[in-house]
Amino acid sequence: MLRKKRTTSVMALIMIIGLLLTGCKGKYSFYQQTNQEEDKLIKIIFWDDNTGPQRTPIWDELITRFEKEHPTIDVVYVGLPKDSAKAMFDAAIASGEMPDVASVYASWLPEFSMRDALMPLDTNFSKWSEKEKINKAAIEFNKRIVHNQKLYGIPYTQNLDILWVRSDWFKEANLNTPDTWDDFFQSVERLTDKMNNRYGYSIRGGAGGSFQLQRMMYTYSGIETYFKDGKSTINDPKHVEFLKKYFALYQTYTPISDITNDYKAMIAGFDSGKIAMVQHNIGSFAEHSEALNPGQFQAIPLPKSIKGHYVAEDGNTIGLSMFKGTEHPEETWKFITFINSQWAQSFWNQRVGQIPTYTDVFDEEWVKTSPHIQTALKVYNDSNTILFQPPFYLTGYRTILNTIVDTGTQSVLSGKITVEEFLDNWAEAMEEAERQYDESLANLR
Repeated sequence: MLRKKRTTSVMALIMIIGLLLTGCKGKYSFYQQTNQEEDKLIKIIFWDDNTGPQRTPIWDELITRFEKEHPTIDVVYVGLPKDSAKAMFDAAIASGEMPDVASVYASWLPEFSMRDALMPLDTNFSKWSEKEKINKAAIEFNKRIVHNQKLYGIPYTQNLDILWVRSDWFKEANLNTPDTWDDFFQSVERLTDKMNNRYGYSIRGGAGGSFQLQRMMYTYSGIETYFKDGKSTINDPKHVEFLKKYFALYQTYTPISDITNDYKAMIAGFDSGKIAMVQHNIGSFAEHSEALNPGQFQAIPLPKSIKGHYVAEDGNTIGLSMFKGTEHPEETWKFITFINSQWAQSFWNQRVGQIPTYTDVFDEEWVKTSPHIQTALKVYNDSNTILFQPPFYLTGYRTILNTIVDTGTQSVLSGKITVEEFLDNWAEAMEEAERQYDESLANLR
């Protein structure tokens, strides 16, 4: 169990944000402690972007270890639900009542930095004795995607989208796991058995499905750029071709509930024995390993593109960021470097099932013997792999995916709009966001 003094429930957090937005004063008055000894401690507020039974205990152990090493610092943990975390950050930034430090996706850095919510970490990082141990490409990516090329996040983990497959089902059906997109579609059909409530695949039609959908589209097409001559490649004919095949799976080879399935529902379907394949990332390893035996499931790369190479999203990392307004930047930086130490990165990534960014961790035995990690490294280390970069720098990027794309997916699945209309709407929204971004940059000059 988490210690009560550092844990804030989701409902309490919602109440906090609600009070902030209605003008309640007094920073983090909710966290006031009555214990006099605790009042003497320096408190820093840490927001976790993905709370849950698998990950929250990991953070609890890390915080316990950090506080033992730094007895004058008290880290107050606040866990956010994955699918609503961004909205909670947005509310906190709008109100000016932000945490001291938080776990932040690389894709959020451009928007948060444009909103002047983050503290640059360049000076701190340059003085850190372990800076050379952190993946240089990930650090440079985080600087490249923001408007002023400063460092706003230190990545402690890297991810990769893959296919999780029920390897035991494939063996039973005498099928090889799919290498090509044709194999993928054929496997979905072959492994569907409605009489026994089994489906070949599950589409994430609910919250957050837009990210997986976009990654699959570009993995299929092999298109390397999001914009070409000012036009988005979202509605490229190859993406139309893919989505017509992909959405045609719905209800025939996937559950009808897919239209509203979020991450948890999709993963639950796989882990409970109803779904043969899901597209997610290696970070759901912990959930699968808790529900299934090692011989029952397997991570395999997404099929190579129709051009013949792997495609992966560049900058698929999560890091720690320091927020503007913190009254304890020194203590906050100590926490950031602790989480990015070799021991802490190894502890977190081994249990979650993701890739560390601290290079020495790759020499540890658990990395060498983790099949899903080796699958991810196979893709990243392939010299022909294309690293595709979405326009994270667009202020409206995340909003477009959450509103236009997530809801548009449901409209296609329910037959209200065509694939062509869906992709045209998506492309037009991104092109408008690009135009607005160019105008805002011109005004800054």
